[in-house]
Amino acid sequence: MVARIAGVFDEKLTEAIANSKILVVGAGGIGCEILKNLVLTGFPQIEIIDLDTIDVSNLNRQFLFHKEHVGKSKAQVAKDSALSFNPNVNIVAHHDSVISNDYGVSYFKQFNIVMNALDNRVARNHVNRMCLAANVPLIETGTAGYAGQVELIKKGLTQCYECQPKAPQKTFPGCTIRNTPSEPIHCIVWAKHLFNQLFGEEDPDQDVSPDTEDPEAAGTAGKTALSSQQTESGNIERKSTRTWAAETNYNPEKLFTKLFGDDIKYLLSMENLWKKRRPPTPLSWDNLPGKGDAPKQHSGLPDQRVWSVNECAEVFAASCQALQTELKGRPEGDHLVWDKDDKSAMDFVTACANIRAYIFSIPLKSRFEVKSMAGNIIPAIATANAIVAGLAVLRAQGILKGEIESCTSVYLRPKVNHRGQLFVPERTLTAPNPKCYVCAPKPEVALVCNLKHLTLKDLTAAFKDGLNMQAPDATVEGKGLVVLSSEPGETDHNNQKTLEEIGLNDGCALLVDDFLQNYEVRVRLQQEDEENSWRLVTDTDAPMPGPKEEEPANGSNGAEEPKPGPSRTHHDSDSDMEIIDEDDNGEPMEKPPKRRRKEVSDEIVEIC
Repeated sequence: MVARIAGVFDEKLTEAIANSKILVVGAGGIGCEILKNLVLTGFPQIEIIDLDTIDVSNLNRQFLFHKEHVGKSKAQVAKDSALSFNPNVNIVAHHDSVISNDYGVSYFKQFNIVMNALDNRVARNHVNRMCLAANVPLIETGTAGYAGQVELIKKGLTQCYECQPKAPQKTFPGCTIRNTPSEPIHCIVWAKHLFNQLFGEEDPDQDVSPDTEDPEAAGTAGKTALSSQQTESGNIERKSTRTWAAETNYNPEKLFTKLFGDDIKYLLSMENLWKKRRPPTPLSWDNLPGKGDAPKQHSGLPDQRVWSVNECAEVFAASCQALQTELKGRPEGDHLVWDKDDKSAMDFVTACANIRAYIFSIPLKSRFEVKSMAGNIIPAIATANAIVAGLAVLRAQGILKGEIESCTSVYLRPKVNHRGQLFVPERTLTAPNPKCYVCAPKPEVALVCNLKHLTLKDLTAAFKDGLNMQAPDATVEGKGLVVLSSEPGETDHNNQKTLEEIGLNDGCALLVDDFLQNYEVRVRLQQEDEENSWRLVTDTDAPMPGPKEEEPANGSNGAEEPKPGPSRTHHDSDSDMEIIDEDDNGEPMEKPPKRRRKEVSDEIVEIC
């Protein structure tokens, strides 16, 4: 390959490549291109990790995969395809999660460079921390449409992936999904939950029935509906959605009447919900809008035409029957898995989401639009992936040559700037943020909360959602008393106790570590009576991740008046692209640096 051709690389780089070992994490659009570039360059030792399997939607941009590979391991097929370019390379493929215990610090230490080609933040955070712990250079890559970036992360030399806290990924409270949707995405999430309730793996957190515990529906909420469901003994008989649907033999009319008629009437009985919102309109199977109308003329692709409510009902009926037949063909106790590329599953979610949207006066969407939102599809451009992968391998060569100072971040712009630049490099390496809660010499963060209300279970969520930990353990600084253990059952009996009840007070310091990530941080507890949940605070101005909750939504069904702006939720791209400010010369501006156990006790002790 190229490294073996005399005169292409200098002797130092040729020798460095021959003695190198590279880890590629992710075998998707960028990962395939990186692997291809590495084998064609002549890197002799490569390992690749990816837990995903190939689906049809990958084939338009992940060119190591073909139709016959659908359903197979991405890592293994990428390896086999890459070896056809250069059979002399030793490639080890792992069809596994990089977060697995099998890939600890000692595993990462064997590599000269790690190259990230991931599509989710959790895995990126994990690899970032493992490379910092192993002191191995990490080349981070990402694309979003025509934009892209390549960034070097090196312990003590550059900022790490988490030096600049990123906005939390959007989630939605259950009461919004179940009771008061105001945007198309709310209806789509509800429809996906309904799919799982009827055909998939049942999850109590994905219940689609009206939520009677909605704080807005306090008082006499649902009294009329509840009384109508009482048995002779005065008790309310509850059945799971799956059980009830199976008893009706998944009859589309009965399902429709319950989901889009009776449940909506139930919601209307929660009068408090509709004081500042437009109330929903229940639908009847026999009197649907658009019934008898001819389909509207549409010049685009079939999937880009918005169905009428009557058409949605017809698609709902057909998809229910198809999915029921598929479920019956599975072994007892098995279930279906929602897939955006499965026609019946996608038809079902599109139809249900649009029917619910109509009920709540929310604009309907085409099947194409629903698929984009339901599948969290990020615009992926094959050429952008190829460009970013090429830049990543060039940066790897620079590291091996010992020219790490020249390996600045490079940004691929969607269009040329006023200086004619498509690739915009930073002038220098960006120094680590001295207050980073991950890579600072002594990471520290404050947890602001009401110790009288925050439970140990909430504290676990704060460490996982706010500090991106996988298996947190927490002990009281200086005392070694275990407050939180990642060992199953060890501290679970305290989950519902408040922090005050287990003896923690204002100013108490916890040493929190994650053995999976080889990461430790000092957390100072800060009492604030007005705090309803929790928030993390550092000395920087940048906001840190907080509890997973939704900001007030725009739309006709919101409690507040609609505000200007898009009604559709903007999905996190998972590529974590950042906006780069430019100076007057069109150059990017430099960014400012932004296990211990003694005992386990359930007694209430003053420990701080």
